[in-house]
Amino acid sequence: MAEEIVKFKVTIDGIPVEVAPGTTILNAARQIGGDIVPPAMCYYSKLEGTGGKCRTCLVKVSKGSEKDPRPMPKLVASCRTTVMDGMEVQNITSPDVVEARKGVVEMLLINHPLDCPVCDQAGECKLQDLGYEHGDEGTRYEFERRTFERIDIGDKIQLHMNRCILCYRCVFVANQLTNEREHGVLNRGDHSEISTFIHKALNHDFVGNVIDVCPVGALTDKTFRFKNRVWFTKPVDAHRDCPTCAGKVTLWYKGEEVLRVTGRKDEYGEVEEFICNTCRFETKSTSDWTLEEPTPVDHESVIGANHYLNFNPPAVIHEDKKLQLANEEQLARTERLK
Repeated sequence: MAEEIVKFKVTIDGIPVEVAPGTTILNAARQIGGDIVPPAMCYYSKLEGTGGKCRTCLVKVSKGSEKDPRPMPKLVASCRTTVMDGMEVQNITSPDVVEARKGVVEMLLINHPLDCPVCDQAGECKLQDLGYEHGDEGTRYEFERRTFERIDIGDKIQLHMNRCILCYRCVFVANQLTNEREHGVLNRGDHSEISTFIHKALNHDFVGNVIDVCPVGALTDKTFRFKNRVWFTKPVDAHRDCPTCAGKVTLWYKGEEVLRVTGRKDEYGEVEEFICNTCRFETKSTSDWTLEEPTPVDHESVIGANHYLNFNPPAVIHEDKKLQLANEEQLARTERLK
């Protein structure tokens, strides 16, 4: 006789779902999908130990379980709280959650500069989305924002700590994907910062993934920095036979030129499979890749404004010298912003 599979029934914003024991409230909500999924800035399903730091995924547990129906006295982080059988959760239907999330966004934006017009993350920034959906009109913070000097942590990655929200994702990437942990969180409280030890360069073959996991513009790709706005580019899924990683990426085109290469991301902005630095930085010719299809883009994203659904690319796209020259001129005009 086959062993019976135990499932817990949990209700989120009035919608029931059955999940396996040990599932967090956040992942249970993701199985339902839609607007009831709490936002998450620090949780990353591909990295162990993430979550519980940004507090954007707070929810209200109005019923603990069938055995103990008492509500939890305080709002809980859905990414770190596992479900119980019969649990009832309120997310967007709870005024307490909406008000608390507004306060969390205000806290995250206390030191974050409003430099979206010059930030490379604009258009795919989770903090932008969070501020628009859950933020307040203004801030009560009257003190001077903390500021840091930009740091090059390697020849391909720049760290702009002014934008960092200390989600720790990049630390977990370096800790779990590399042989040596060469950077982390230094100092405490308002002086906390992501940095390398004595400005040591990050040169591991997988450390470029810190760029993909960063939800804001704190860690940027220097080979793409200030080259173009993301909504003027066209993302295309592609793959290659790579001996180091899976070789499945997204190529970001402007015309016939590949401006950057990133890992493929799911609907929650999480990389499906981490890629190596060779795929990310060294193979930016169409001839290096087998093109598959245009990357699916959310119709509400600004990237969708310049997107297409069908294409029939040639085997090799030839270089467009005129367009490359225009890109170099545009980069030169913005060089002063570095």
